Amino acid sequence: MKFQDYYETLGVPRSATQDEIKRAYRKLARKFHPDVSKEPDAELRFKAIGEAYAVLKDPEKRAAYDQVGQSWKAGQDFQPPPGWDAGFEFRGDGADDGRDASDFFEALFGRRARAEHRPAGHERAHTRGQDHHAKVLIDLEDAYRGAQRSISLRMPAVDAHGQVVLQSRTLDLTIPKGIRAGQHLRLAGQGDPGFGGGPAGDLFLEIGFNPHPQYHVEGRDVFANLPLAPWEAALGCSLSLPTPEGSVQVTVPERSAAGRQLRLRGKGIPGNPAGDFYFVVAIVLPPAITDAEKAAYHAFAKAFHFDPRATPAPSRKADPA
Repeated sequence: MKFQDYYETLGVPRSATQDEIKRAYRKLARKFHPDVSKEPDAELRFKAIGEAYAVLKDPEKRAAYDQVGQSWKAGQDFQPPPGWDAGFEFRGDGADDGRDASDFFEALFGRRARAEHRPAGHERAHTRGQDHHAKVLIDLEDAYRGAQRSISLRMPAVDAHGQVVLQSRTLDLTIPKGIRAGQHLRLAGQGDPGFGGGPAGDLFLEIGFNPHPQYHVEGRDVFANLPLAPWEAALGCSLSLPTPEGSVQVTVPERSAAGRQLRLRGKGIPGNPAGDFYFVVAIVLPPAITDAEKAAYHAFAKAFHFDPRATPAPSRKADPA
């Protein structure tokens, strides 16, 4: 997937006001409309112009796009960085913007574009306020224990000069024990105010996990690498190892090959049922630098006469630790 420079597509600088973006879009849309343009690539250009405008006309999408696009240029290979949109608060508009959109648009805004939509200007008496949405990142340990946290959200808006600015607010959040990545928390009344005395909308927070130096998460299951010396893997051993809930004693069976999974049942993210925790074996070879160390490897080779290319390692299921 290639990065798309929406400002370049519309021919405007990144400092352009919302009115300047609208004028540039209208000019280009008239020029490349397939019904009137004689350009051979008019349909593709018209589609690209419409997609760029769908993002840059929307203060919320534009602010998010500006953040993720700071270090990218048009045509570069691109994947959205993990958690790139965390902390951005947005309304559920743009329901039609994602139709027939590029993979680039879908990667950034597909979830938002499919969110609930209530067009502005159609309020009735006692209308409920529009819901807001945001993604927030928490620590894995908070999912194990539950926590009280303060979170900061940024809500894009247009100032008096037509520039997109970010307005911040801080909220107190109760993180329930056992929450998983992808689940949503509802904060009642924290969306848009109601119209004509109607109730306020809600704020829905999608939960994600901060990157962790030791663990990665799949659903409710948690995984950690377990580096072993060759003799520990071959002969077995007993080790005290860290988990998010504290240290545990783990028995490594004899003949544990790289990739073997040692399962701690029910030690993943709490729930009903709870997830499991897995230590994944990785064999670490000691360096052979000194003459004595090299001699030890030579002796090792003579003792085993082992050809790893002639003996494929059997597949293994997870073993209880």
